[in-house]
Amino acid sequence: MNTPVTVELNCDMGEGYGRWKFAPDEELMPYISTANIACGFHAGDPRIMRDTVRKAVELGLQIGAHVALPDIIGFGRRRIAITPEEMRDNTVYQIGALKAFVEAEGGTLANVKPHGVMYVMAQDDEALGEAVVQAVADVDPALPLYALNDKNAGIAREYGVTIVPEGFVDLHYDRAGNLLIERVKEAWDPEFVAARAVRLVREGVVAANDGTDVAVNRQTICLHGDAPNSVDVLRTVRRRLEEDGIAVAPLVAH
Repeated sequence: MNTPVTVELNCDMGEGYGRWKFAPDEELMPYISTANIACGFHAGDPRIMRDTVRKAVELGLQIGAHVALPDIIGFGRRRIAITPEEMRDNTVYQIGALKAFVEAEGGTLANVKPHGVMYVMAQDDEALGEAVVQAVADVDPALPLYALNDKNAGIAREYGVTIVPEGFVDLHYDRAGNLLIERVKEAWDPEFVAARAVRLVREGVVAANDGTDVAVNRQTICLHGDAPNSVDVLRTVRRRLEEDGIAVAPLVAH
């Protein structure tokens, strides 16, 4: 019998603007433990931010600020020339905006997670990575900062910030362990994704795009809501995890 363990499932939400909505957030929320909510730079206007926060608070979900580059048209997935100072200020601005909505709805902001290409740039460029860490420390150093790996853990410790490595099961890795971002999210087979999730939790590995096993240091697992069949994927992952004795719970107690 498998040893009982716990894992956090997080999903990026509130990714719409005006009358446009990117994913069926309310249908996805019952299957996750953490909602990372867009803060206005790649998606998410004030009304959507409040509505998404309110629903997450009602369901007792952990809430994170999903910060991004200022790129609504490109959905935060295009590289933008940005200085570390701009990266820091943009990040503080976004965290502060979502934190206000969370507190207005009676909740507590629990984490920060970069979005899209900002995520990659913060890992690849030490100065930009430090700027994001500084921004979190500016607002509240107790907020965990989600990251693709623990590369910036040393820098983060200098500011009193904790890095939380994140694993992905509905995106591919290459054999070097680099995440392969989909410009447009494709449909993934739910059972395939679920099997990857169970293996990642139990063994700490995923199969790369060439079939090679890659070790992934993860404290949380991200699933995407913008796939055409995202509800089926999340439902299946949650079911398979629980069948394997893996409980789903938020990383931060609240």
